Amino acid sequence: MTALLSRVRALPKLAINAFKRDTANFSSRHVYFGLVAVFGFPLYYYVWHDLFPQPYENLPLRLVGAAVFIPVVFSKLWPEPLKRFFPLYWYVALLLALPTFFTYMLLQNEGSTVWLLSSLVALFIMILLLDAINLLIHIAVGVLIAVAAYDFTAGFPALAMIASLEYVPIFLFAIAMGIIVSYTGEKMRAERQQAMLATAGMVAHELRTPLSSIKAGATGVRQHLPVLLESYELATKNQLVTGSIRPVHLESMAGVLDRIEAEADRSNTVIDMLLYSVRGLRMKKEEFVTCSMAHCVDVALRRYPFNSEKDRALVQWKPRPDFTFVGVEMLMVHVIFNLLKNALRHISLAGKGTIAIALEAGEQECRLVFRDTGPGIPADVLPHIFTRYYSWPKHGDGIVETTGIGLSFCREVINAFGGTIDCRSRIGEFSEFLITFPRSYV
Repeated sequence: MTALLSRVRALPKLAINAFKRDTANFSSRHVYFGLVAVFGFPLYYYVWHDLFPQPYENLPLRLVGAAVFIPVVFSKLWPEPLKRFFPLYWYVALLLALPTFFTYMLLQNEGSTVWLLSSLVALFIMILLLDAINLLIHIAVGVLIAVAAYDFTAGFPALAMIASLEYVPIFLFAIAMGIIVSYTGEKMRAERQQAMLATAGMVAHELRTPLSSIKAGATGVRQHLPVLLESYELATKNQLVTGSIRPVHLESMAGVLDRIEAEADRSNTVIDMLLYSVRGLRMKKEEFVTCSMAHCVDVALRRYPFNSEKDRALVQWKPRPDFTFVGVEMLMVHVIFNLLKNALRHISLAGKGTIAIALEAGEQECRLVFRDTGPGIPADVLPHIFTRYYSWPKHGDGIVETTGIGLSFCREVINAFGGTIDCRSRIGEFSEFLITFPRSYV
């Protein structure tokens, strides 16, 4: 019973996350869908009122339906503060345009064949756009609103009429098939994640073994190198050496070993980043401890596999004022790794930019600010960057987030620690990630 109640309580969050994912996956087609709705609502008034007259039509209602989708057509022009509310607007627009409108018109037209088929088409569109949970929510809420509106305008109960309609089983069958199709899609996503995890584990295993051997070899050579160099110097003094080694090469040997060990460590760090991102969160609250944010950033900057000292020099770091949070240090380090990875890719593709990391400790909240002055993130992409598996094609200077895993992992970690992570960006100027914890929490 407890497990069942916990699953029921989790449904709203599951529905919200699923709809955000579906909205992100459909983002490139919002404008086209909106155009079809804006022109389709009034166009079909002409079709059903003049060409093939139906018992009931309502031009004002259709104009309202068209008006609802005008903001969708111009969604890319929304002010930045409002873009975060687009998924909610899209959710309500679909609710009103599909189950509510088509059910209301079906009732007003007394279940005519035209509106029966139209409602089935609307249901088919909903199956394409929504996951199983939101499909059921839309149908339940939309039908209730439509029935209430019909009862109010028609003056007699619609429920008795619905119960007598012979096509109710058809809709129930279509809904059941829609849920099955949606479940199949969810299962495919889960299998995709498992396949990625298996591949990542295999790659990690295959890489860690030679990396360990390389590092162990370098460590072994380091232990014996002083003796070998001393022997070489003695042999040189006693003219026992037939070939000489230049002094600069002798001095560089120790540095070469340092670089070999450092590259092995960096490669292992990249493997850790991959595994953490693909596996997702597997942690327990009792494992949380009080962590210093400044220490986490220091560790991340020390361990991150920068390609060169030039890349390392792009990072400007202000460690004061420090603050603490309750969580897992290594997971926070990997959050910073992901932000560094994305920022450096931004900068490399744009050929410009620096990275600034700073801490802020206010009276109400404490914050880590991670800002890069690369090409920025496109406005239509920004609302979806934390959605798992969401990826976007080239915009201007190139691909930024290609797998759709890293930033979703960052949000999962920060939310688990009781904080939030948000992003604001201006194309061509900057991208800024804000990791915030309430003051009372830290």
